[in-house]
Amino acid sequence: MVIINTMRFPQESANKVGKRFLEIALPPDFMSMKGPYIKGTEEGIRAIEIFDLDETKLALGLDYVTQRCVTYFGIPGFTYEINVYFEAQESLKLIGLA
Repeated sequence: MVIINTMRFPQESANKVGKRFLEIALPPDFMSMKGPYIKGTEEGIRAIEIFDLDETKLALGLDYVTQRCVTYFGIPGFTYEINVYFEAQESLKLIGLA
């Protein structure tokens, strides 16, 4: 399963976001991270982080990703959205087909 964290902020806040990013602890051993991947948009900047982990560690993983986002609180225009995505086999188990 993966946790995908999408963050948005205005270009004017990029410097503050960058400074706080440098303060964040690395992910724990039970999860791997790809990104953040950064993209400029008409509305500002969008960043995506992808965290891969075992479903048994979901609660711990969500706590870690949420705490990453809390680091940015107070930065003007910063918003985030955290989503969990299951692999197809994991989803089949949830509906009793595997």
